Formats: sequence, structure tokens, C-alpha cells
Amino acid sequence: MNPDQFRILVVDLATGKGKVELIDGRSEALGGSGLAAMLFEKYGDVSSPWNDAEQPLILAVGPLTGLFPLMSKTVCAFKSPYHDQYTESHAGGRSALSIRFAGYDALVVRGRAPVLSCLNIGSHHLELRETGFLAGANAIVTGKAMRRMFRDNSGHRSMLRIGQSGEIGCAMACVNVDTYRHFGRLGAGAVMGHKNLKGIVIQGDRDFALPEGRDYPKLFHKVYGMVTHTDMMKKYHNLGTPANLKTLNDIQSLPWRNLQQTSDPAIDGITGERLADEVLLRNGACSGCPVGCIHIGFVRERFDAESNRYMYRQVGYDYEPIFAAGSMLGVTNGFDVLRILDVMEKVCIDSMSGGVALAWATEATEKGLISEKETLVPLAFGDARGYATAALYLGTGVNEFYRQLGQGTLTAARNYGGEDFACVLGQEMAGYATGEVFFAAQSLGFRHSHLDTGGYSYDQKHAEKDVEKAVSFLMDDEPGRCMLNSMVSCLFARGVYSQELLSECLEVAGFSESANNLSNVSEQIRKHRWKLRFASGFKPEEITLPKRFYKLTTWKGKVDADYLNTLRKEYGRRITALVKSSNQE
Repeated sequence: MNPDQFRILVVDLATGKGKVELIDGRSEALGGSGLAAMLFEKYGDVSSPWNDAEQPLILAVGPLTGLFPLMSKTVCAFKSPYHDQYTESHAGGRSALSIRFAGYDALVVRGRAPVLSCLNIGSHHLELRETGFLAGANAIVTGKAMRRMFRDNSGHRSMLRIGQSGEIGCAMACVNVDTYRHFGRLGAGAVMGHKNLKGIVIQGDRDFALPEGRDYPKLFHKVYGMVTHTDMMKKYHNLGTPANLKTLNDIQSLPWRNLQQTSDPAIDGITGERLADEVLLRNGACSGCPVGCIHIGFVRERFDAESNRYMYRQVGYDYEPIFAAGSMLGVTNGFDVLRILDVMEKVCIDSMSGGVALAWATEATEKGLISEKETLVPLAFGDARGYATAALYLGTGVNEFYRQLGQGTLTAARNYGGEDFACVLGQEMAGYATGEVFFAAQSLGFRHSHLDTGGYSYDQKHAEKDVEKAVSFLMDDEPGRCMLNSMVSCLFARGVYSQELLSECLEVAGFSESANNLSNVSEQIRKHRWKLRFASGFKPEEITLPKRFYKLTTWKGKVDADYLNTLRKEYGRRITALVKSSNQE
């Protein structure tokens, strides 16, 4: 890895050819989020629509990828079909190490393939193979076919693919990464689909030199010990994030039945403990991670009706999918939740967006705004069989209603009614009904993600209504996350990788300039991302909250509408001021 330059593979799908470019600026962009923003500015166009063939799909890794534990994420950057603005999605799996072992800091995919195709790249090869026979195939079938088609380097190979939702341009379409990870939110799957790209195979078919001297192995073992021999990461391996379900339910902060409730005694059916006892099959891990936070459950499928024989399917789960296909839909049996998630995996839609969208459709049905004429199947809270069928319809866009719903819950609500109870915070909400700070944070965050800030955590620790303190927390919290997302670290390790430790890691890896200027670089990356977002159309004042969010009661009491509105106004003002100051620099 060059301490000054990035090595980028740029692919033109229209010609099936690519070239390697060396780009200066590592000390200003680091990698990951920072590099993705730099590359979008170079190859993208904020004024052109998301489905312009020349708009890039960018996969970027960081300077510490392959060198330290949990530096296991890849940043996917693109212009989103959900809101037509610049955004990112992050995923683990093998993608990050495969890109590093192929010898690249990033992959930039432009153009549109003449026919449905699969892109296969490595350190010395690039192939665009026609895959028309996979048109309409789900992500599971596609993955099996790709493994047969591309057999080399299986242990160092990452496979990205889409299902039917990506092919039809569904704004909820995600990208499946190595079966159990995803570029989940804001429609990366639709970007691939529009490019006639059914899959991407990244062959990690070379090696790279580790830093010389004694300092690197000494620091590696120190970090490895922190993540394996202390309690810092233990919770992610044991029950994992599903442990949060009961905790949030107990403090009246878990969305139930389209956020009509924030707590329910029926939580006992889908707690982390219950899932571990009944549905957990095994744990998995992303490449480069010794923790193993991926929890994989199982569901049975009957494949021979005459002999009544069954097979089982493995389905990954964590907190957000369980909230979306469980409590949000009133489904309280672990196996039923996994059956719904299994369908979402096959059609390859983001589970959070899909679950929240179907919850809205259920309440809209109850209120008589839509009927079975639109939904094609009866929808009722708790009816897992109906939701599994509806998830299939949503991911395949079988009629006009599901095609509209697939463009976003608010898109459908504007046409059919029910905007007041559409649980959308910029995009379909994450599973934290913790209160005003989180609602403001997700609705105005860079990715409309619960991971943009620690707003949900702040709500759980602070009952006071101090706008300045809360907004300052949100603003101060973001640069550190930008820093980690440029390394690219799993955010579960944010308690391990302090700024001081990251500086040490960069120093021994040979990135001294970045190591000595990490705070300033992180702030510049934060500004660069926001500049692109604003330039592509983001206006904080145009984001509104449905009335449902103002009618909740949490452990702090009833949501304070004045406090929430003031929070959002001040947070939006501070973000806007940040961009204006950056433009003047």
C-alpha cells in the first residue's frame, strides 16, 4: 500500500474493460468513506439522476484493511434511487479483504452492461460474463450459480449479488454480500440492477507485504487481545445485538405493530435468549474478525410432500431484522420471524425498510385506506404467513401497489393515504423508539441511519431536554464515526479503536502523515460527505416527521413535540452551517 496514493480499478460495463488508476490524496481521504467521497466527486455527477448509466457504484476499503482485527467493512457509495442523493451503505463479509488481496483500495463501476452480466475481477484479470439465464432469479439461486461459475480462490473470494428487487428498480433493493451480510439501505441493489449487473465476484488472488519491524506484530497482538480476551466484544458474540430487544421493550422503546406501542409482554417470544435457545444454529464472522457476531438461525422447508421430508434453510439474524420482521409486525415466534426474513433474503430487499413498509400497509388495511385488492393477501399483525407472501410480492413488484411501496413507504402513503402513521425518518425507521434525539438524528443524519450518530444511546441516558447539549453531542459524535468508516472498521469496535489507538495503528502501518493529523482529516471527510449530500439535493428543512412519532410514550414520558421540533431545527441549522463554512474554505 502506497502511503501517498490510492490504487483504483475503474470498470466500464459498456465496453467490458477496465483500467487501474493511481490517485493522490490518501492523507486527505484515508480510505473508506473519505475515499468514496473523493471518487464520487471525480467520477460521479451530483446533478445527474441516479439512473444515469455513468453514475458510479463505488466499493472502497481503508488503510488498515487486512492489517488489524475488525477492519472488515467495505463502503459502498452511490446516488440513491430512494431520494436521488449521494449516500453510502456499509457491509462486512469477505468483500473488504478480497478487495485488499486483489491489490486495490477501491473499485469504481461505471456504465451499463449490454445484457444482464456478472463482473469478475482480480489482481490481473477482468471478465464480464453474460448471465441472462439468471434473470428473475433470487439471491440464493444466484449465489449458488455464481459459485459454480467462478470456482477459483474460494477462500479469498467475495460474491456480491442481487435478487429480483434489484432488477425491477425497487428502492429498497439491497446487495447480498457473501450470503449473510448486505449493502442494505437506500437501494444499492437497484443501482446494480440498472447497470445490468447481477453479481460481482472479487478474487483476492495475490498477497501484500506486512509492515516491517517489531512494532507491528506487538501492536497487532495488543489489539487482538483487547477484542478477544476482554469483555469489550463478548456481548456481540454471545447473544449478540438481539439482546437489545428485551432491554428496549422494558424501557418502552421497542416499536410494536407499526409503532402503535413501544412495549408488549409478548416480547418473551423473540428475546435474544429465546432465539439463542430455539433458532440459533451457529455463529459466523466476517473475514478479518475474531469476534463472530453473525448469528445464523434455521427454518425448516418441506421439499417432498408425499414422504413429508424436510430440509432446513440457514437465515442470518440480528437486532434490526428481528425488530422489522418481528415486533414491528406483531410476530412473536422466532421461527416465523426467520421465515419472513428468508423471503426478504431471497428477493433481496432491506429487511428494515421491508418490515416497516409492510407494517404501514397493515395499519392502512385496518383503517380501510387499502384492501386485499392492493395487497393481494390478507395482512394482519401477527400473521407471519401473510407477511412472508407480501414480502415476496414487495420484492418482485407484482402490482402497482407493491411497486409504489417499493419506492418508499411515504411514496405509497402519499397516493393511498396514511402519511400520519408512516414510520419514516428520512427512510424507514430503525428499531429504536427511544425518543426525541434519535428521531432528530435519524431523520437528518447523513445516511438516515441509526449508525450515523449515537442518538439512540443518548436518549437512554438523558432525561433532560437540553437542545444545545443534545445537538452538540450529535455534531461531536459524527467525526469519530467518519474516522472509523474511513479505516474501515466495524462500528462494534468503536469502544476498542480510540483515536489514540488508530493513530498508533496508522503509524506502524506506514501512514505517518495521516496518523499525526487524524482529527483534522476526519473533520474534512465529514464536511466532504455533507457537501456532496447537499449538492445532490438534500435540504434539512424539507424532511418532515409523520405524526406517529409525536404520539409515543417512552421511559421519559410522552414525546415532547416542542423539544423534538426545536432539536430538528437546530440540528439542521448546524449541519447547514457546516456545509456553508466548508464551501467558504
